[in-house]
Amino acid sequence: MKQGIHPEYHKVVFLDTSSDYKFLGGSTKSSAETIEWEDGNSYPLIRVEISSASHPFYTGKQKADKVGGRVDRFKRKYNLG
Repeated sequence: MKQGIHPEYHKVVFLDTSSDYKFLGGSTKSSAETIEWEDGNSYPLIRVEISSASHPFYTGKQKADKVGGRVDRFKRKYNLG
């Protein structure tokens, strides 16, 4: 790996602003805001609008697309089934 061209990778706390869910992860992004984590250390705080705690796919609130494919549309169009 070439020296001096990669951003610094460090631990940060991500805060989902829609559900107040927090998790510790790694990132190259930094922030002026900090938060004390469960382990007693202080980490930069990155606010995100959506995470697995609030995304409809992961929470089971996503509506299934019932449109169907080409065959289903053809059958509906010509009342074949």
